[in-house]
Amino acid sequence: MPGPYVVPVHGDAELPEKVDVVVIGGGIIGSSTALELAERGLSVALCEKGGIGHEQSSRNWGWVRISRRDPREVPLMAEALRLWSNLDKRVEAHTGYTRAGIIFTCETDRDFAEHERWNRNLEPYQLESRMLSGAEFKAMFPDSRLDIKGALYTPVDGRAEPQKAAPAIAEAARRNGATVLTECAVRGIETSAGKVSGVVTERGPIACAAVVLAGGAWSSLFSGNHGLRLPQLKVMNSVIRTKPLEGGPDQAIWAKSFAVRKRRDGGYTIASGHENVVDIVPKSFRFAADFIPALRAEWHSLRFRLGGRFFDEARIPSRWSLDEASPFEYNRVLDPQPSKKLSDAALVELTQAFPAFAKAEIAQRWAGYIDVTPDAVPVISAIDSTPGFHIATGFSGHGFGIGPAAGRLMADIVTNRTPIVDPGAFRFSRFSDGSKIELITGF
Repeated sequence: MPGPYVVPVHGDAELPEKVDVVVIGGGIIGSSTALELAERGLSVALCEKGGIGHEQSSRNWGWVRISRRDPREVPLMAEALRLWSNLDKRVEAHTGYTRAGIIFTCETDRDFAEHERWNRNLEPYQLESRMLSGAEFKAMFPDSRLDIKGALYTPVDGRAEPQKAAPAIAEAARRNGATVLTECAVRGIETSAGKVSGVVTERGPIACAAVVLAGGAWSSLFSGNHGLRLPQLKVMNSVIRTKPLEGGPDQAIWAKSFAVRKRRDGGYTIASGHENVVDIVPKSFRFAADFIPALRAEWHSLRFRLGGRFFDEARIPSRWSLDEASPFEYNRVLDPQPSKKLSDAALVELTQAFPAFAKAEIAQRWAGYIDVTPDAVPVISAIDSTPGFHIATGFSGHGFGIGPAAGRLMADIVTNRTPIVDPGAFRFSRFSDGSKIELITGF
Protein backbone atom coordinates (compact mmCIF):
# COMPACT_ATOMS: atom_id res chain seq x y z
CA MET A 1 0.00 0.00 0.00
CA PRO A 2 1.77 3.19 -1.13
CA GLY A 3 1.78 6.07 1.32
CA PRO A 4 0.68 9.61 0.50
CA TYR A 5 2.44 11.56 -2.24
CA VAL A 6 5.07 13.74 -0.56
CA VAL A 7 6.66 16.76 -2.23
CA PRO A 8 10.03 15.35 -3.31
CA VAL A 9 13.28 16.63 -1.85
CA HIS A 10 16.37 15.66 -3.79
CA GLY A 11 19.31 14.93 -1.53
CA ASP A 12 22.71 16.54 -1.93
CA ALA A 13 25.32 14.46 -3.73
CA GLU A 14 28.33 15.32 -1.59
CA LEU A 15 28.79 14.05 1.93
CA PRO A 16 30.43 16.74 4.09
CA GLU A 17 33.58 15.69 5.94
CA LYS A 18 32.74 17.77 9.01
CA VAL A 19 29.80 19.80 10.35
CA ASP A 20 28.84 21.30 13.69
CA VAL A 21 25.67 19.19 14.08
CA VAL A 22 24.28 16.07 12.44
CA VAL A 23 20.48 15.72 12.63
CA ILE A 24 19.25 12.15 12.17
CA GLY A 25 15.74 11.95 10.72
CA GLY A 26 14.09 14.08 8.06
CA GLY A 27 10.58 14.35 9.48
CA ILE A 28 9.11 17.64 10.65
CA ILE A 29 11.02 17.50 13.96
CA GLY A 30 14.41 16.84 12.39
CA SER A 31 13.84 19.30 9.55
CA SER A 32 12.70 22.02 11.97
CA THR A 33 15.75 21.43 14.16
CA ALA A 34 18.05 21.60 11.13
CA LEU A 35 16.46 24.87 9.99
CA GLU A 36 16.81 26.47 13.42
CA LEU A 37 20.47 25.47 13.70
CA ALA A 38 21.29 26.57 10.15
CA GLU A 39 19.62 29.94 10.70
CA ARG A 40 21.93 30.42 13.69
CA GLY A 41 24.97 29.97 11.50
CA LEU A 42 25.90 26.41 12.41
CA SER A 43 26.91 23.91 9.76
CA VAL A 44 24.36 21.10 9.68
CA ALA A 45 23.92 17.77 7.95
CA LEU A 46 20.32 16.49 7.89
CA CYS A 47 20.48 12.72 7.30
CA GLU A 48 17.39 10.76 6.31
CA LYS A 49 17.43 7.01 5.61
CA GLY A 50 14.58 7.35 3.10
CA GLY A 51 12.86 10.47 1.82
CA ILE A 52 12.14 13.71 3.67
CA GLY A 53 8.84 13.44 5.53
CA HIS A 54 7.96 10.01 4.17
CA GLU A 55 6.90 8.43 7.46
CA GLN A 56 4.54 9.79 10.12
CA SER A 57 5.31 13.43 9.28
CA SER A 58 3.33 13.01 6.04
CA ARG A 59 0.77 10.50 7.34
CA ASN A 60 -0.78 12.38 10.27
CA TRP A 61 -4.07 14.27 10.28
CA GLY A 62 -2.50 17.68 9.62
CA TRP A 63 -3.93 19.29 12.75
CA VAL A 64 -2.10 22.27 14.27
CA ARG A 65 -3.71 22.43 17.68
CA ILE A 66 -3.18 23.64 21.18
CA SER A 67 -6.62 22.49 22.29
CA ARG A 68 -6.83 19.31 24.34
CA ARG A 69 -3.03 19.00 24.59
CA ASP A 70 -1.34 17.46 27.56
CA PRO A 71 -0.85 20.53 29.81
CA ARG A 72 2.90 19.88 29.81
CA GLU A 73 2.95 20.57 26.07
CA VAL A 74 0.82 23.72 26.15
CA PRO A 75 3.65 26.27 26.62
CA LEU A 76 5.60 24.78 23.72
CA MET A 77 2.51 24.60 21.53
CA ALA A 78 1.74 28.25 22.23
CA GLU A 79 5.16 29.01 20.72
CA ALA A 80 4.37 26.69 17.81
CA LEU A 81 1.19 28.58 16.95
CA ARG A 82 3.24 31.76 16.73
CA LEU A 83 5.83 30.10 14.51
CA TRP A 84 3.25 28.56 12.18
CA SER A 85 1.68 31.97 11.54
CA ASN A 86 4.85 33.11 9.79
CA LEU A 87 6.18 29.77 8.56
CA ASP A 88 5.26 30.04 4.88
CA LYS A 89 7.08 33.35 4.59
CA ARG A 90 10.05 32.00 6.52
CA VAL A 91 10.47 28.87 4.37
CA GLU A 92 9.43 30.59 1.11
CA ALA A 93 6.91 27.87 0.33
CA HIS A 94 3.30 26.90 0.92
CA THR A 95 2.72 24.47 3.79
CA GLY A 96 -1.07 24.77 3.51
CA TYR A 97 -1.28 26.34 6.95
CA THR A 98 -4.48 28.16 7.82
CA ARG A 99 -6.19 29.06 11.09
CA ALA A 100 -9.60 27.53 10.55
CA GLY A 101 -10.28 26.42 14.13
CA ILE A 102 -10.70 22.99 15.72
CA ILE A 103 -13.76 21.67 17.54
CA PHE A 104 -13.80 18.86 20.13
CA THR A 105 -17.35 17.64 20.64
CA CYS A 106 -18.82 16.64 24.02
CA GLU A 107 -21.37 13.83 24.08
CA THR A 108 -22.21 14.06 27.78
CA ASP A 109 -22.35 16.61 30.57
CA ARG A 110 -19.26 14.93 32.01
CA ASP A 111 -17.40 15.44 28.72
CA PHE A 112 -18.47 19.09 28.68
CA ALA A 113 -17.23 19.68 32.22
CA GLU A 114 -13.92 17.96 31.45
CA HIS A 115 -13.33 20.07 28.34
CA GLU A 116 -14.30 23.19 30.27
CA ARG A 117 -11.76 22.36 32.98
CA TRP A 118 -9.08 21.72 30.37
CA ASN A 119 -9.71 25.09 28.76
CA ARG A 120 -8.35 26.83 31.86
CA ASN A 121 -4.89 25.75 30.70
CA LEU A 122 -5.06 28.46 28.05
CA GLU A 123 -5.92 31.33 30.39
CA PRO A 124 -2.28 32.54 30.75
CA TYR A 125 -1.86 32.74 26.96
CA GLN A 126 -4.83 34.91 26.00
CA LEU A 127 -5.69 32.57 23.14
CA GLU A 128 -9.26 32.46 21.93
CA SER A 129 -10.95 29.24 23.00
CA ARG A 130 -14.44 28.79 24.34
CA MET A 131 -17.17 26.29 25.08
CA LEU A 132 -20.13 26.02 22.72
CA SER A 133 -23.53 24.88 23.87
CA GLY A 134 -25.32 22.22 21.87
CA ALA A 135 -27.52 24.94 20.39
CA GLU A 136 -24.51 27.06 19.40
CA PHE A 137 -22.91 24.06 17.71
CA LYS A 138 -26.15 23.43 15.82
CA ALA A 139 -26.28 27.06 14.71
CA MET A 140 -22.70 26.81 13.46
CA PHE A 141 -23.42 23.55 11.60
CA PRO A 142 -27.14 23.57 10.74
CA ASP A 143 -26.84 20.49 8.53
CA SER A 144 -25.21 18.39 11.22
CA ARG A 145 -27.13 15.54 12.83
CA LEU A 146 -24.83 15.30 15.83
CA ASP A 147 -26.74 15.27 19.10
CA ILE A 148 -24.21 16.62 21.58
CA LYS A 149 -24.12 18.56 24.85
CA GLY A 150 -21.65 21.06 23.43
CA ALA A 151 -18.08 21.43 22.25
CA LEU A 152 -14.73 23.05 22.88
CA TYR A 153 -14.01 25.48 20.04
CA THR A 154 -10.53 26.95 19.58
CA PRO A 155 -10.45 29.38 16.62
CA VAL A 156 -6.66 29.89 16.89
CA ASP A 157 -6.10 26.23 16.06
CA GLY A 158 -5.49 25.36 12.45
CA ARG A 159 -4.35 22.88 9.89
CA ALA A 160 -1.55 22.37 7.38
CA GLU A 161 -0.59 19.84 4.73
CA PRO A 162 1.69 17.11 6.09
CA GLN A 163 2.88 16.13 2.61
CA LYS A 164 4.22 19.67 2.09
CA ALA A 165 5.44 20.90 5.46
CA ALA A 166 8.56 18.83 6.24
CA PRO A 167 9.87 19.10 2.64
CA ALA A 168 9.41 22.88 2.69
CA ILE A 169 11.23 23.20 6.01
CA ALA A 170 14.09 20.94 4.86
CA GLU A 171 14.53 22.96 1.67
CA ALA A 172 14.65 26.14 3.77
CA ALA A 173 17.34 24.57 5.93
CA ARG A 174 19.34 23.86 2.79
CA ARG A 175 18.96 27.46 1.58
CA ASN A 176 20.41 28.48 4.93
CA GLY A 177 23.46 26.30 4.40
CA ALA A 178 22.46 22.85 5.66
CA THR A 179 23.38 19.73 3.72
CA VAL A 180 20.32 17.53 3.10
CA LEU A 181 21.13 13.85 2.62
CA THR A 182 18.37 11.44 1.58
CA GLU A 183 18.75 7.66 1.22
CA CYS A 184 21.55 8.11 3.73
CA ALA A 185 21.06 6.13 6.93
CA VAL A 186 23.16 6.93 9.97
CA ARG A 187 24.46 3.68 11.39
CA GLY A 188 25.58 5.18 14.69
CA ILE A 189 27.57 7.79 16.54
CA GLU A 190 31.28 7.84 17.32
CA THR A 191 32.78 9.25 20.49
CA SER A 192 36.17 10.50 21.61
CA ALA A 193 37.00 10.92 25.30
CA GLY A 194 33.34 10.10 26.02
CA LYS A 195 31.98 12.91 23.84
CA VAL A 196 30.36 12.84 20.42
CA SER A 197 32.98 13.16 17.70
CA GLY A 198 31.04 12.11 14.61
CA VAL A 199 28.62 9.72 12.96
CA VAL A 200 29.03 6.88 10.52
CA THR A 201 26.55 6.88 7.64
CA GLU A 202 26.08 4.25 4.98
CA ARG A 203 27.96 6.64 2.66
CA GLY A 204 30.84 7.31 5.03
CA PRO A 205 31.72 9.22 8.21
CA ILE A 206 30.87 12.81 9.14
CA ALA A 207 32.82 14.47 11.94
CA CYS A 208 30.72 16.62 14.30
CA ALA A 209 30.51 17.81 17.88
CA ALA A 210 26.77 17.29 18.32
CA VAL A 211 24.10 14.87 17.12
CA VAL A 212 20.31 15.20 17.32
CA LEU A 213 18.36 11.96 16.99
CA ALA A 214 14.91 12.78 15.57
CA GLY A 215 14.23 9.30 14.27
CA GLY A 216 10.56 8.95 15.16
CA ALA A 217 9.54 5.32 15.55
CA TRP A 218 13.14 4.19 14.92
CA SER A 219 14.67 6.14 17.80
CA SER A 220 14.47 3.40 20.42
CA LEU A 221 16.28 0.95 18.16
CA PHE A 222 19.03 3.47 17.35
CA SER A 223 19.43 4.42 21.01
CA GLY A 224 19.59 0.81 22.11
CA ASN A 225 22.60 0.17 19.91
CA HIS A 226 24.39 2.79 22.04
CA GLY A 227 23.30 1.31 25.35
CA LEU A 228 20.45 3.75 25.99
CA ARG A 229 17.07 2.46 27.11
CA LEU A 230 14.37 4.57 25.47
CA PRO A 231 10.89 3.17 26.23
CA GLN A 232 8.98 3.70 23.04
CA LEU A 233 6.35 1.69 21.16
CA LYS A 234 4.43 2.15 17.91
CA VAL A 235 0.72 2.74 17.46
CA MET A 236 -0.83 2.55 13.99
CA ASN A 237 -3.42 5.04 12.81
CA SER A 238 -5.29 4.66 9.51
CA VAL A 239 -6.45 7.54 7.32
CA ILE A 240 -8.77 8.13 4.37
CA ARG A 241 -8.23 10.96 1.89
CA THR A 242 -11.27 11.98 -0.14
CA LYS A 243 -11.58 13.76 -3.44
CA PRO A 244 -12.80 17.40 -3.29
CA LEU A 245 -16.20 17.62 -1.66
CA GLU A 246 -18.73 20.43 -1.29
CA GLY A 247 -20.70 21.06 1.88
CA GLY A 248 -18.34 19.74 4.52
CA PRO A 249 -17.14 21.72 7.57
CA ASP A 250 -14.29 24.19 7.24
CA GLN A 251 -13.22 23.62 10.86
CA ALA A 252 -11.52 20.40 11.88
CA ILE A 253 -13.85 18.37 14.10
CA TRP A 254 -13.16 15.59 16.57
CA ALA A 255 -15.82 13.24 17.83
CA LYS A 256 -15.37 9.90 19.53
CA SER A 257 -16.15 7.99 16.35
CA PHE A 258 -14.42 10.19 13.77
CA ALA A 259 -11.94 12.98 13.18
CA VAL A 260 -12.11 15.12 10.05
CA ARG A 261 -10.29 18.10 8.59
CA LYS A 262 -10.54 19.89 5.29
CA ARG A 263 -7.57 19.70 2.95
CA ARG A 264 -6.10 22.43 0.79
CA ASP A 265 -7.37 20.66 -2.34
CA GLY A 266 -10.98 20.68 -1.09
CA GLY A 267 -10.97 17.05 -0.03
CA TYR A 268 -10.93 15.77 3.54
CA THR A 269 -8.69 13.69 5.77
CA ILE A 270 -10.77 11.27 7.85
CA ALA A 271 -9.83 8.86 10.64
CA SER A 272 -11.26 7.24 13.73
CA GLY A 273 -11.48 9.66 16.61
CA HIS A 274 -9.99 7.30 19.16
CA GLU A 275 -9.30 3.79 17.85
CA ASN A 276 -5.76 2.74 16.90
CA VAL A 277 -4.06 -0.57 16.19
CA VAL A 278 -1.21 -1.82 18.37
CA ASP A 279 0.88 -4.68 17.00
CA ILE A 280 2.27 -6.94 19.70
CA VAL A 281 6.02 -7.12 19.08
CA PRO A 282 9.03 -8.21 21.16
CA LYS A 283 9.45 -4.69 22.56
CA SER A 284 5.87 -4.84 23.83
CA PHE A 285 7.17 -7.23 26.49
CA ARG A 286 10.45 -5.41 27.05
CA PHE A 287 8.66 -2.14 27.84
CA ALA A 288 5.48 -3.64 29.31
CA ALA A 289 6.10 -2.32 32.82
CA ASP A 290 6.72 1.19 31.52
CA PHE A 291 3.43 1.25 29.62
CA ILE A 292 1.12 -0.37 32.19
CA PRO A 293 -0.36 2.99 33.36
CA ALA A 294 -0.98 3.99 29.74
CA LEU A 295 -2.61 0.66 28.94
CA ARG A 296 -4.92 0.96 31.91
CA ALA A 297 -5.98 4.44 30.88
CA GLU A 298 -6.33 3.89 27.13
CA TRP A 299 -7.30 0.22 26.93
CA HIS A 300 -10.69 1.05 25.40
CA SER A 301 -9.14 2.82 22.40
CA LEU A 302 -6.43 0.28 21.48
CA ARG A 303 -6.92 -2.67 19.16
CA PHE A 304 -4.19 -5.20 19.91
CA ARG A 305 -3.18 -7.75 17.31
CA LEU A 306 -0.57 -10.47 17.05
CA GLY A 307 0.59 -11.18 13.53
CA GLY A 308 3.43 -10.96 11.08
CA ARG A 309 4.75 -7.73 12.54
CA PHE A 310 5.90 -9.63 15.63
CA PHE A 311 8.21 -11.79 13.55
CA ASP A 312 9.28 -8.89 11.32
CA GLU A 313 10.55 -7.00 14.35
CA ALA A 314 11.97 -10.11 16.00
CA ARG A 315 14.28 -10.46 13.00
CA ILE A 316 15.64 -6.92 13.35
CA PRO A 317 19.02 -6.99 15.12
CA SER A 318 19.25 -4.94 18.29
CA ARG A 319 23.02 -4.55 17.98
CA TRP A 320 25.26 -3.96 14.98
CA SER A 321 28.71 -2.60 14.32
CA LEU A 322 29.22 0.64 12.44
CA ASP A 323 31.12 -1.06 9.63
CA GLU A 324 28.12 -3.18 8.65
CA ALA A 325 24.73 -2.35 7.17
CA SER A 326 22.25 -1.20 9.82
CA PRO A 327 18.56 -2.13 10.05
CA PHE A 328 17.70 1.32 8.70
CA GLU A 329 19.20 0.41 5.34
CA TYR A 330 16.86 -2.55 4.94
CA ASN A 331 13.64 -0.66 5.67
CA ARG A 332 13.71 2.86 4.24
CA VAL A 333 10.08 3.74 4.94
CA LEU A 334 7.57 2.34 7.43
CA ASP A 335 4.47 1.88 5.27
CA PRO A 336 1.96 -0.30 7.15
CA GLN A 337 -1.24 -1.66 5.64
CA PRO A 338 -4.12 0.56 6.85
CA SER A 339 -7.10 -0.82 8.72
CA LYS A 340 -9.96 -0.58 6.24
CA LYS A 341 -12.40 -1.62 8.96
CA LEU A 342 -11.54 1.27 11.30
CA SER A 343 -11.37 3.96 8.62
CA ASP A 344 -14.56 2.80 6.90
CA ALA A 345 -16.37 2.85 10.25
CA ALA A 346 -15.16 6.42 10.79
CA LEU A 347 -16.51 7.47 7.38
CA VAL A 348 -19.89 5.86 8.14
CA GLU A 349 -20.14 7.72 11.46
CA LEU A 350 -19.02 10.97 9.83
CA THR A 351 -21.69 10.60 7.14
CA GLN A 352 -24.35 10.11 9.79
CA ALA A 353 -23.17 13.29 11.49
CA PHE A 354 -22.68 15.33 8.30
CA PRO A 355 -24.81 14.03 5.40
CA ALA A 356 -22.69 15.87 2.83
CA PHE A 357 -20.14 13.07 3.18
CA ALA A 358 -22.58 10.61 1.58
CA LYS A 359 -21.10 11.90 -1.70
CA ALA A 360 -17.50 11.49 -0.58
CA GLU A 361 -15.25 9.58 -2.97
CA ILE A 362 -12.23 7.87 -1.46
CA ALA A 363 -9.05 8.89 -3.27
CA GLN A 364 -6.51 7.09 -1.11
CA ARG A 365 -5.92 5.21 2.12
CA TRP A 366 -2.75 4.99 4.17
CA ALA A 367 -1.51 4.26 7.67
CA GLY A 368 1.37 5.49 9.77
CA TYR A 369 3.19 4.47 12.92
CA ILE A 370 3.00 6.92 15.81
CA ASP A 371 6.01 6.84 18.15
CA VAL A 372 4.61 6.74 21.68
CA THR A 373 6.24 7.20 25.10
CA PRO A 374 4.75 5.88 28.37
CA ASP A 375 3.46 9.34 29.36
CA ALA A 376 2.64 10.40 25.76
CA VAL A 377 5.00 13.37 26.16
CA PRO A 378 8.05 13.71 23.90
CA VAL A 379 11.72 13.54 24.72
CA ILE A 380 13.49 16.80 23.80
CA SER A 381 16.70 16.50 25.70
CA ALA A 382 20.45 16.30 25.93
CA ILE A 383 21.78 12.89 26.93
CA ASP A 384 23.95 13.42 29.99
CA SER A 385 25.83 10.14 29.65
CA THR A 386 27.10 11.08 26.18
CA PRO A 387 27.90 14.80 25.90
CA GLY A 388 26.95 16.09 22.48
CA PHE A 389 24.15 13.55 21.95
CA HIS A 390 20.55 14.79 21.94
CA ILE A 391 17.17 13.17 21.35
CA ALA A 392 13.93 14.68 20.01
CA THR A 393 11.39 11.88 19.65
CA GLY A 394 8.30 10.22 21.11
CA PHE A 395 5.81 12.90 20.10
CA SER A 396 2.96 10.41 20.54
CA GLY A 397 0.78 11.67 17.70
CA HIS A 398 1.21 15.34 18.66
CA GLY A 399 4.38 16.08 16.69
CA PHE A 400 3.17 17.70 13.49
CA GLY A 401 1.62 20.80 15.02
CA ILE A 402 4.29 21.26 17.67
CA GLY A 403 7.14 20.53 15.24
CA PRO A 404 8.46 24.05 14.54
CA ALA A 405 8.63 24.88 18.26
CA ALA A 406 10.15 21.50 19.13
CA GLY A 407 12.86 22.23 16.59
CA ARG A 408 13.52 25.60 18.18
CA LEU A 409 13.67 24.13 21.68
CA MET A 410 16.05 21.39 20.52
CA ALA A 411 18.26 24.00 18.86
CA ASP A 412 18.25 26.04 22.07
CA ILE A 413 19.47 23.02 24.01
CA VAL A 414 22.16 22.16 21.47
CA THR A 415 23.49 25.74 21.38
CA ASN A 416 23.10 26.36 25.15
CA ARG A 417 20.72 29.27 24.63
CA THR A 418 17.98 30.16 27.08
CA PRO A 419 15.21 27.74 26.05
CA ILE A 420 11.95 29.11 24.71
CA VAL A 421 10.12 27.05 27.36
CA ASP A 422 11.22 25.04 30.37
CA PRO A 423 12.32 21.68 28.90
CA GLY A 424 12.11 19.83 32.22
CA ALA A 425 9.00 17.85 31.31
CA PHE A 426 10.75 16.55 28.20
CA ARG A 427 14.00 15.35 29.78
CA PHE A 428 15.20 11.89 28.82
CA SER A 429 16.27 11.13 32.39
CA ARG A 430 12.67 11.05 33.65
CA PHE A 431 12.52 7.39 32.60
CA SER A 432 15.42 6.41 34.83
CA ASP A 433 15.70 8.92 37.70
CA GLY A 434 12.80 7.61 39.74
CA SER A 435 10.32 10.23 38.51
CA LYS A 436 6.67 9.23 38.51
CA ILE A 437 5.68 8.70 34.90
CA GLU A 438 2.18 10.08 34.65
CA LEU A 439 -0.16 9.75 31.70
CA ILE A 440 -2.68 12.58 31.71
CA THR A 441 -5.59 11.06 29.80
CA GLY A 442 -7.97 12.56 27.33
CA PHE A 443 -5.57 14.31 25.03
